[in-house]
Amino acid sequence: MVTAIQTVSTRLNRRREKLGVSCSVLAKRTGISLRTVQRILSGEEMNPGFSTVASLARELGVGVHFEDDVDIRTIRRRQAEKKAERILAIVQGNSALEAQSMSRETMRDLREQTIHELLAGSDRKLWAD
Repeated sequence: MVTAIQTVSTRLNRRREKLGVSCSVLAKRTGISLRTVQRILSGEEMNPGFSTVASLARELGVGVHFEDDVDIRTIRRRQAEKKAERILAIVQGNSALEAQSMSRETMRDLREQTIHELLAGSDRKLWAD
């Protein structure tokens, strides 16, 4: 699987090659060490700092843009689903301790109801751990 940083690294390295700029020159112009520039552009560096990548991009004339990949409703729904699963695990644990099992259908209904309530409620409840 290609990570986001590998995609960025590849894009920056291609741009550098098209411009005919060496890693050494790029390092001098950005104030970033040569070895760091090489690791980032080769994709070896899996956790480069944002400001470092932004400096390289700026020097290569590449814009850094943030676009929404996923709409807000989808992100909120995912969060509600995760939280509902945690809540249901607690409910199931308590039910097992009390020797009161719940059917799959009941669990599914409870899960959907919990998701609905989390989405309808406050942001604090949705995002709190």
